[in-house]
Amino acid sequence: MATETPPPSPTPARLPSAEQFTEVQESAEFGELRRSYRSFAFPLTVAFIAWYLLYVLLSNYAGDFMGTQLFGNINVALVLGLAQFLTTFLIAWWYARHAAAELDPKAEAIKSRMEGGA
Repeated sequence: MATETPPPSPTPARLPSAEQFTEVQESAEFGELRRSYRSFAFPLTVAFIAWYLLYVLLSNYAGDFMGTQLFGNINVALVLGLAQFLTTFLIAWWYARHAAAELDPKAEAIKSRMEGGA
């Protein structure tokens, strides 16, 4: 069955020392990994929070604008509310692509080196 976990390895994994963790944390490679993560995650987080707060503020203080009918019973508030869900899923998808392409290979290289694989 494909969902069964493999048996444990007979040799235990080598655990890095505290000094090795500190050395890796201070390395340029780890700094680049953190910079790559932060340069993607922080601006998107700020942008999404601003977008969400704009929606909340418009809902509270611009009732006439939010109640503007676009077509049928669809108004601006409904469209912007649904856009909140859309942007949430788009950001999650975009981050998953970014992590798979940029972050995961760098993190895996650091991990394998620390565990003695490279």
